[in-house]
Amino acid sequence: MDDRAVKRRDPGIAWALSIITLGIYFLFWYYLVNREMSDDFPDVEVNPLGAVAAVTIGGLIVVPPFVSTYNTGRRIRIAQRAAGVEPSCRPWVGLLLMFVLGLHVAYYQLKLNTVADEAAEPAAA
Repeated sequence: MDDRAVKRRDPGIAWALSIITLGIYFLFWYYLVNREMSDDFPDVEVNPLGAVAAVTIGGLIVVPPFVSTYNTGRRIRIAQRAAGVEPSCRPWVGLLLMFVLGLHVAYYQLKLNTVADEAAEPAAA
C-alpha cells in the first residue's frame, strides 16, 4: 500500500462534477489537491485554504484566482519532479484552460495522476 497523499482521480469526472455542482466540487477538489501536494512534497509550499480563498473571495480583486491557478500548475510540476516523473505540467496551459469551460481541472488532474501512478508503481512491482 502506498503512503502517498496524492490520489488518482478520473479527470473527466472531476471536471464534470465541477460543472454539475456549479463549482462546489471544484472547491473541494482544489483544496484536496493542494493539501495532498503539500502533505507529500516538502518543496511544495501552499496553504490549501489560502488557495481556495484566492479562487473564491479573491475573485473580488480579479487577479488572485489567476495567480492561484497558475501557481497550482507550478506545484504540480514540482510534485512531478519530486516523484521522479518527467515534469509535463505547464502552468500556462492550465491558466488558459481555465477560460475554456474550466478544463484546467481535467488537465491538472491528468498531470497529478502521473504522480499518483508513480507512487503506486513500486507497490505493484
